[in-house]
Amino acid sequence: MTKAPQPWYHKGLRFTCKRCGGCCRGEPGYVWVTLSDIDRMAAELAMSAEEFFQRYVRVVEGAYSLKERPNGDCVLFAEKVGCRAYSSRPIQCRTFPFWPEYVNTPAGWERAARRCPAVNCGELHPANEVALFLEVMLDSGW
Repeated sequence: MTKAPQPWYHKGLRFTCKRCGGCCRGEPGYVWVTLSDIDRMAAELAMSAEEFFQRYVRVVEGAYSLKERPNGDCVLFAEKVGCRAYSSRPIQCRTFPFWPEYVNTPAGWERAARRCPAVNCGELHPANEVALFLEVMLDSGW
């Protein structure tokens, strides 16, 4: 029986969020949220889920995404604070930069490092934890 090959990141990957907002600002896109994400973020911001939905969520082809400002910044990002719902942020934000597009190859991880100054710095995440992040992302529809 042949042993499965180790992933290229078998020694782990370093990352500790610096809350700089680089992944939250400046480019348009979607931050997908679920109803449970909305409930958690609303509670963190001390508002009802309905109020949170009206103020911060848009419907995109039947799914929910956080709104963004005209400059591409996430509506929940605040200067000198970072994400105002950091403790309850959605899976997409919680698992960055351990997304398939960045973790599947060393070149992808280097792209992540060019985008985010916290990549390759801080806490060492072992390979099994990185694989778990990938599994969570894939299970959530990524």
